Amino acid sequence: MPTAPATVDGAFAAALYADPAADGGRGLDTGASLLAADPAADTELRGRGEQFLRRAWERGWQPADVVRLVRRDLDEPHTRLVAELITTEAVRYERVAPRWRAQITEIAADLEADRGAGTAPWSADRFSYATTALELYRLLVRLPAIEAVGPVPGTPVHLPAADGEPRMLTRIRALLAKAEGTDFPEEAEALSAKAQELMARHSIDEALLADRAHRGDVPAACRIGVDAPYETAKVILLDAVASANRCQSVWNSGFGFSTVVGFEPDLEVVELLYTSLLVQGTAAMTRAEAAQRASGRRRTKTFRQSFLMAYAHRIGERLSAAAEQVTADAAGAEAAGDGDATRTADGGGRLLPVLAARDMAVADRAERMFPETVRTRVRGVTDGEGWAHGTAAADRARVPGDGRDRGRGDTGADPRRRLRPGA
Repeated sequence: MPTAPATVDGAFAAALYADPAADGGRGLDTGASLLAADPAADTELRGRGEQFLRRAWERGWQPADVVRLVRRDLDEPHTRLVAELITTEAVRYERVAPRWRAQITEIAADLEADRGAGTAPWSADRFSYATTALELYRLLVRLPAIEAVGPVPGTPVHLPAADGEPRMLTRIRALLAKAEGTDFPEEAEALSAKAQELMARHSIDEALLADRAHRGDVPAACRIGVDAPYETAKVILLDAVASANRCQSVWNSGFGFSTVVGFEPDLEVVELLYTSLLVQGTAAMTRAEAAQRASGRRRTKTFRQSFLMAYAHRIGERLSAAAEQVTADAAGAEAAGDGDATRTADGGGRLLPVLAARDMAVADRAERMFPETVRTRVRGVTDGEGWAHGTAAADRARVPGDGRDRGRGDTGADPRRRLRPGA
């Protein structure tokens, strides 16, 4: 009888490395049959899965990226299996970056919730389990190298002091939670506008603190999932949030995520605000769509696409205006000598040069990470009523410094977004 490694090698040769188009899919059945007939190979099979994950980490992937891709391209059993493998594989690392740790914690929590819901055990059908494992591994082994956005687990990593979350971020979270929980659109958008104002102040404070302390901060990067449907509108919303918070984003449509480049405090608020605005925009769209259906209208898809595109476009204008106003106010206060404003050697204000230097650093990091990005014209806005309702939903936001005399925008607007070639 073959040893466990030999059984797994034979199954992989048939199912993972053979051309499925050439064998009509028979290789998968052959591999699953070999594994199902040899229970002693189970431990070796799971160990190989952990090796595939380790290889994915070395190619730039992170746990949330892998789970998102598996959930999109395969089925629930594959998602549950990859979550189990990730949580098991993660035990080997004593220290990982905070963002990595947060992803593992969330994956483990979702897995525990599934178990609590009474999900059927794998042992119910050995052939089905083996088929699921081989289908998952076939995806993992084909993952290409992508741009790294953090250290590979096991490498030296600087962990911030465990002194809790900054009070400003706590306030921002509370504002966004209220915005998501209210049934009144005007209140939700006013709360979001206030959150953006606080975010801009938080960014300025962090920039000046880093400059005074000579910390030598450098831009970082993170990936944020952008799921179908209406992913183009969602990408525009994320890009608007990133731009308003001194970050840059690049969309990889093939893998369903955008990479956001910026300084770490700004990345945190981009993730917070984008998630909240997406929740609020979807809720506003659902309410508007219900009213449309009540009047006999049936063009659901085009209405939703146009609504979200208009919402993203207008929200972007207002977020940028809020951030610019806060920066102008801070620069004005510095020029007037208010507070403990930092001055340059020639007596000029320090704020604007510091922010300009950080903007240049972010642009340089994004250019080095994505030297061959292209810009793509956004299309698909064909529903005038959807555009009008989406713009109105964003227009209700009371954003400080955003003049009310601006136009609504039009369906021929040409927002261009950076796109990774081949994505």
